[in-house]
Amino acid sequence: MFNIPNLFTVANMISGCTAIILAFAGRIDLAPFAIFAGAIFDFFDGFLARKLNISGEMGKQLDSLADMITFGLAPGVIMLMFLLGVTTHNLGTHTLGNWVNDLVEGKFHNLVPLAALIIPFFSIFRLAKFNLDTRQTDSFIGLPTPANTLFFMSFPLVASFSEGQSGEWEGLSVFMFHPITICVAIVGMSLLLISEIPLFSLKFKFFGWKGNQIRYHFLLISLVFILVFTTWALALIVFLYLVLSIVENYVFKSQKS
Repeated sequence: MFNIPNLFTVANMISGCTAIILAFAGRIDLAPFAIFAGAIFDFFDGFLARKLNISGEMGKQLDSLADMITFGLAPGVIMLMFLLGVTTHNLGTHTLGNWVNDLVEGKFHNLVPLAALIIPFFSIFRLAKFNLDTRQTDSFIGLPTPANTLFFMSFPLVASFSEGQSGEWEGLSVFMFHPITICVAIVGMSLLLISEIPLFSLKFKFFGWKGNQIRYHFLLISLVFILVFTTWALALIVFLYLVLSIVENYVFKSQKS
């Protein structure tokens, strides 16, 4: 039960809990970093389980439970707080308290933040589907919850660390931070979670070039995106992941056939 991979899985869960606490405290500038820590722990729990040849139903269930918190509930809470800040032009525990009190008292004048709950709603079905789908041993069918979460972490990161941008970036920020744009993104990305689109896995069984070409290309281009686009890179990396998966599945595999 208390083996090394499972301890990494629990660390993933604790990272998700930390992100939720930070979000409710109004620190959505720090919450994404807790998510990033959870993603690192999530990668290494599977990697170590394969290297140590440790597998079992316990680890599988723990992984899904931890992922639901870090990559399902936490991004939903973070985006709820983000939408609350966007729609009220303020963010903090005081604003959250007033908004919740209004809902309790039947004052439904601002229901937009509730759209963020679509993320955990679809995430739980995605994770349950993954556990039951025998096709997803070496690849994914539908967008993985960590990738979906990383996409949405670009919103608080850009808002927190890209203030004062001008020109094209400022116009893009205004468009991306519009409540309608965010809600459309939430619905679209959430539907991808339960889609039937084949996507490659980033899990390395070995580190050689042959058999990992698509993964190394993805990592290299992602690094370029981070260096060039900084806070916008996360959203672009997720789109890159989708594009490269389509290329791999419908171009490379068709050529092999």
